[in-house]
Amino acid sequence: MPMTFRFNTAGESHGRALVAIVEGLPAGLPVDTEIINRELERRQWGYGRGGRMKIERDRAEILSGVRHGRTLGSPVALQIENKDWKNWTGVMSAEPVSPEDVPEEKMRRVRRPRPGHADLAGGLKYGARDMRDILERASARETAARVACGALARQLLSQFRIEIRSHVVQLGGVPAAPLEVGWESIVSIPEDAPLRCADEAAQDRMVALVDEKRREGDTLGGVFEVVARGLVAGLGSHTSWETKLDGRLARALMSVPAVKAVSIGAGVEAASLPGSQVHDEIGYDPSARAFTRPTNRAGGLEGGITNGEELRVRGFLKPISTLRRALRSVDIETKEEQSAAFERSDVTAVPAAGVIGEAMVALTLAEAMREKFGGDHLEEMRRNFDAYVGQMREY
Repeated sequence: MPMTFRFNTAGESHGRALVAIVEGLPAGLPVDTEIINRELERRQWGYGRGGRMKIERDRAEILSGVRHGRTLGSPVALQIENKDWKNWTGVMSAEPVSPEDVPEEKMRRVRRPRPGHADLAGGLKYGARDMRDILERASARETAARVACGALARQLLSQFRIEIRSHVVQLGGVPAAPLEVGWESIVSIPEDAPLRCADEAAQDRMVALVDEKRREGDTLGGVFEVVARGLVAGLGSHTSWETKLDGRLARALMSVPAVKAVSIGAGVEAASLPGSQVHDEIGYDPSARAFTRPTNRAGGLEGGITNGEELRVRGFLKPISTLRRALRSVDIETKEEQSAAFERSDVTAVPAAGVIGEAMVALTLAEAMREKFGGDHLEEMRRNFDAYVGQMREY
């Protein structure tokens, strides 16, 4: 049976907790819960976030699959408590409730779908007359569980000296063209930078724009970039559509709420340039016994396979669909025009989306690493990896 790595999450935005299961981690992997909690904290950080971030202080609890700080090779189960649950116990009860338990006026039913959200489409699909059945799971709150899963994947990748970072390259059209930033500048961004942007002048303009849109009751989208460094050539495959790593990464990032486009390397810009300005020429360094490329317009992927260069992938985030200055909608019962429903919302969540993007890239790369190097135990996986690296030097 081929080596598999996968994860899944469950839980609603205002339910009791978010839970997740990660399968396919090798036995013997050191696990630090504080690394998971640090990633959860990073997801909550960023200028323009809303009131929910003041309620939740996300912490992950490992329920199974780890003993004495090391994985067992069995599924790892995680739980993140929702602090706001105490205010929603009746509304989100798993058991039937009566009007005596929760009066109708306190049920917080949603019948005015928000344009751009899953409310109406999901209501139509699942026959929900109360669209809270849809929005609770469609909420970006679910991504906290993904970040926790991604933090486990990162701990596996770190054993092979793979690093992953993200940064904001554009927010609300500022600057006019997305920033091009090198690795050293990205890792130098302070963790308390308001928008996790490497250009301080551009960041100041972004902050001013966020303040302006907050006053107007509006929201902003933007572009984040995830960069992975230290990858070996050969992850992914050209042999079938579903094994191409660029397609898998695009799918992973497109699954992040509000991401409407993904680009790798030069991305859409490459479509308007001649081939001589797009493709990365190849050289060879005898001292390092390695192939070289003076440019990385491919973003570290050629033919669906990593080529050993930095992996660079961008997610394009639409503005958040919950606006304080509500857009027009329709009451699904009366069919009369109404203002859309309003739930607590951010002005922008582009820095947070970058952290979620890191998690999704880490999970996708961990899957590719497990496919390539297998091993029931970390040391077996490392031996396979080292043998492959040695083989590459002899190529």
